[in-house]
Amino acid sequence: MNYHKLLIANRGEIACRIIRSARDMGISCVVVYVEADSNAPFVQMANEAVKLSDSYLNSKEIIQAALSSGAQAIHPGYGFLSENAKFARDVVKAGLIWVGPSGRVISLMGDKLKAKELAEKVGVPTLPMTIDPKKAKDVGYPLLIKAAAGGGGKGMRIVESNKELKESIKSAQREAKSSFGDDRIFIERYIPVSRHIEIQILGDSQGNIVHLGERECSIQRRHQKIIEESPSPRVDPEMREAMGAAALKLAKKLKYESAGTVEFLVDDKTGEFWFLEVNTRLQVEHPVTEATTGIDLVHEQLRIARGEELGYYQEDIIWYGSAIEARLYAEDPTNDFLPATGSLVAFAPDLSLDARWDSGVDQGSVIGTDFDPMIAKVITFGESRVEAANKLSSALESLHIGGVVTNRDFLVAILRSEAFLKGLTTTNFIEKVKPALSVVLSDSELQLVASIAALWIQGKNRDDAEILGQLPSGWRNS
Repeated sequence: MNYHKLLIANRGEIACRIIRSARDMGISCVVVYVEADSNAPFVQMANEAVKLSDSYLNSKEIIQAALSSGAQAIHPGYGFLSENAKFARDVVKAGLIWVGPSGRVISLMGDKLKAKELAEKVGVPTLPMTIDPKKAKDVGYPLLIKAAAGGGGKGMRIVESNKELKESIKSAQREAKSSFGDDRIFIERYIPVSRHIEIQILGDSQGNIVHLGERECSIQRRHQKIIEESPSPRVDPEMREAMGAAALKLAKKLKYESAGTVEFLVDDKTGEFWFLEVNTRLQVEHPVTEATTGIDLVHEQLRIARGEELGYYQEDIIWYGSAIEARLYAEDPTNDFLPATGSLVAFAPDLSLDARWDSGVDQGSVIGTDFDPMIAKVITFGESRVEAANKLSSALESLHIGGVVTNRDFLVAILRSEAFLKGLTTTNFIEKVKPALSVVLSDSELQLVASIAALWIQGKNRDDAEILGQLPSGWRNS
């Protein structure tokens, strides 16, 4: 099962990330790309690049690219085809090595209903749920409607009362059908004050499985994470042991191989936790686990795909310090986080600071609407959580960036907020903190802004005038 050439079926920062670890292992890298990415950094970094005719979802063309280039293995990264069970099976059928869990596991865990059923069977706590709208009352309001085949917040609806249920179900089914081709939904109890905490797992083909502790990913907008950290400020050693044991129980039942994540919802008040789902791939936020354990997760994925044993056991895993990751997006926090577009006329992180920058762009890159608008992931480590947060806010502030609207200031405001520094990071964090991030001008500042605006308007009107444009304005500096 050894291989020396790897095709990366992805783009952007994760492709760059995989290339770095693969090269350290002496593995040559082939990437695929579309026309819009012709000059992207990941294409320049790779040993070889194969152009696709249309998209990163063209599984047949990607497999053919691997075969024609002489690659013996495929790493899917995250997103795109990474959790497509058919693609995983087709890769193996083509005689190639799949860097990830088996198609069987991806298929089983991709169905949220089957995943919950399996979790219940092995004794992992799950939230009360039903697929029958008539039994919604038995589950208890408030409720959360979810897509059985979905993720990323698509097909989700919060329902406060029975009168909202019928229309919310129809709306969720329409979105689920559009996004996943499957309109099945289920209804589970909604925990308003909760945290999103996940356990990183690693398993090899010999049945050895370990967990690498937790990551907290509670700070989200539009059901998508923007700040992640390890360890969680809410999790104590006893809770970590219980959550880790639950994750391992499920992973062993699955005979899980490669890297994966078992996600839980935690009641912030009681500490009670329930199974959410298993992500059968490398997570965007994996660097915070690498920082606190010293384990390169991509390196481990590539080793496991070769058939190698982990070579260590649960008691060998040691956690140290605190790591936080922020996702820098081209988006406008003041306009409901709508994606922004433009050309990066400047992109220059201060590399002298103690921060890790995982990025797939450089100065001159165009941020369009075809792909996720993430510009970079910024990760810092500290002996304490506050130290890591301070380093991260400083790294973000030091970034010289221009040409596109970003969430940089929004992230800094969160990291420096009292609520964040105290560890009060529940899933409704942004709703609570967002008002404090709006700019409030004093009367004198408002007067100055009004004066500047008046001057600009006057100047614009004079420039547009055909006859009087060259006369003095009447404004002067004393």
